[in-house]
Amino acid sequence: MKIYISADIEGVTGATQWDETDRKHADCAEFREQMTAEVAAACEGALNAGATDVWVKDAHGSGRYIIPAKLPREVRLVREWSGHPFAMMQELDETFHAALAIGYHARAGSNGSPLAHTMTEVNMIYIKINEQYASEFMVSAYTAGLVGVPVVFLSGDAAICQEAQALIPGLATVAVKHGVGNTTVNIHPHLAVERIRAGVEAALKADVSKCRVPRPDHFSVEMRYQRHADAYHASFFPDVSQIGTHAVQFEADDYFEVLRFFKFCLA
Repeated sequence: MKIYISADIEGVTGATQWDETDRKHADCAEFREQMTAEVAAACEGALNAGATDVWVKDAHGSGRYIIPAKLPREVRLVREWSGHPFAMMQELDETFHAALAIGYHARAGSNGSPLAHTMTEVNMIYIKINEQYASEFMVSAYTAGLVGVPVVFLSGDAAICQEAQALIPGLATVAVKHGVGNTTVNIHPHLAVERIRAGVEAALKADVSKCRVPRPDHFSVEMRYQRHADAYHASFFPDVSQIGTHAVQFEADDYFEVLRFFKFCLA
């Protein structure tokens, strides 16, 4: 059984402010450790469920936040960014049995976390896919759906857990915190690790086919930027139309084209 894990940091236990998610700041060291511990727990849960091959994408910032030596020996770790449009799901293909998301977080435009954003921290007000506000989990889940891989487990803040289960009703989740204004209310880091390990094992021992990602026939994407100049720049991408001084719209039947659009218009 081959398992894929995409890992972020804003949704790990305790992470509350941007300095804690940026390795250039001393505050980040503690949360790199926690990110690594939660990812390691997910790997252990997968191995306990019978996985023989586990791939992890370090999908935060520079892609160099997980501490490799603290993962199980069976794990292959994908670090940095290749430039492939799959981005947070790089190297995922149809050979994987299931996918997991660890440390994911509330979407741009929500109040579910002080660290709420979608794919860019500073210049995006929101992204919509088919009239639904999009999180990084939604973007990653549709990527998994593109290659037919079920997404069976998610850990992160309570807001993303709730939204993710609306997209994939069979999804198992572990909420490690919830946001209140500029604060977070967190469970204990060791408890998060225990719940993630057990949750992943249970999810992979269940019927993963119940977690197949819906595959719409058409994708209509709206991106609303904080800066009008970013919308102007994005409007020159093929098949993009500007729908206001701060917003653009993109239409495609193939989700890979949506990912290509994100790649070139979210820089």
